[in-house]
Amino acid sequence: MDFKKILVAVDGSENSARAVSYTGDMVGDGSAKQIMLLCIERFPDRDLFPDEESWKQRCVAHREELQQFLGEARATLTAKGVHDSRISERYVVSCSSPFADRSTARCSFGTSIAQEILAVLKEERFGTVVVGRRGVSKAEEFLFGSVSNKIIHHAKDCTIWVVA
Repeated sequence: MDFKKILVAVDGSENSARAVSYTGDMVGDGSAKQIMLLCIERFPDRDLFPDEESWKQRCVAHREELQQFLGEARATLTAKGVHDSRISERYVVSCSSPFADRSTARCSFGTSIAQEILAVLKEERFGTVVVGRRGVSKAEEFLFGSVSNKIIHHAKDCTIWVVA
């Protein structure tokens, strides 16, 4: 594994913004060979909405927010000295997307964000993975798990940065 190949998993949250900023602070000197910003699309449950149209509207807004966040994350890294040519973005669409846009090689089934991140980590041979810690309660962690916790326990042959 090449520790200078860095995978930064983002979800549009404040903590993932901090993870991006921290990554820029650590490798803004040009020491990173590659930084990939990885965003796994996860739409809200359809059952939470009164009708199909309101769900689709929320999905459109959510996707736009994530795309905007990826652009802001790239800008943060370049502002901290990371050369733009070393930054890439991967947006993994949801397999349950209401849009007919699953033309990419991979889509997310939404079962485990952590497993999706770990799969990209392994496939692309990243040596470092960076995640933001959401700060879930003990009860939430017991019931739903924590992405950062799952990555810590299941990642192999890499460095893990968890930013809070």
